[in-house]
Amino acid sequence: MRSLTKRFGEVVAVQDLTFSLEASTVTGFLGPNGAGKTTTLRLLLGLAAPTAGAALVFGRRYCELEDPAGRVGAVLESNDFHPGRSGRDHLRALALAAEIPQARVEEVLALVELGPAANRRVKTYSLGMRQRLGLAAALLGDPELLVLDEPANGLDPAGVHWLRTFLRRFADRDGTVLVSSHVLAEVAQTVDQVVIIDRGRLVATARLDELAGRGETLEDTYLELTAGGPDESPAPL
Repeated sequence: MRSLTKRFGEVVAVQDLTFSLEASTVTGFLGPNGAGKTTTLRLLLGLAAPTAGAALVFGRRYCELEDPAGRVGAVLESNDFHPGRSGRDHLRALALAAEIPQARVEEVLALVELGPAANRRVKTYSLGMRQRLGLAAALLGDPELLVLDEPANGLDPAGVHWLRTFLRRFADRDGTVLVSSHVLAEVAQTVDQVVIIDRGRLVATARLDELAGRGETLEDTYLELTAGGPDESPAPL
């Protein structure tokens, strides 16, 4: 992100936002409801146009990537499915559109542990199962970067543990993850670093090991930084 700004009429959703991701890490993207997190992710994925600045993926705008499915996998919604289609058929249709071999469908179903329910209609899926299906779709192209918006929403404790382990393994295998979440306790166990925004503006970036080294918790830091007024400058963490 380079001086990224997005306005909707008189409303400034994202203001002069600049940050970058380190390869092979999991970055938590944090902020209160309405802080601009989802808008930022939509700008990054080319689903909205910035008012000013640039949202770049591997140095390019998303629409300029030669193989977007092989570079970036994203989950922004957990209900973007045809309710009458099975989970397997949903993935098959996506693979066909992206010219991805159909064999990859079975691989990603196994990766997200959704194989036993693959032939069920999506309308029968729980929220947690739809989250797994969305993640499977994001993984179809074997991407280098995952962009996830509240991926733990609807998962039971076992599912949350599975997701945490999956993201850690993905990063350890040279993948990079940007994950938006409001569950601070889970973020603290999952990510390497955090980017915190409030009212569309960057308030801090920090590695978790740096916070721990200073005896600070992520929760205390987050609450302190997001309780100030809209005109405060980013905190030097």
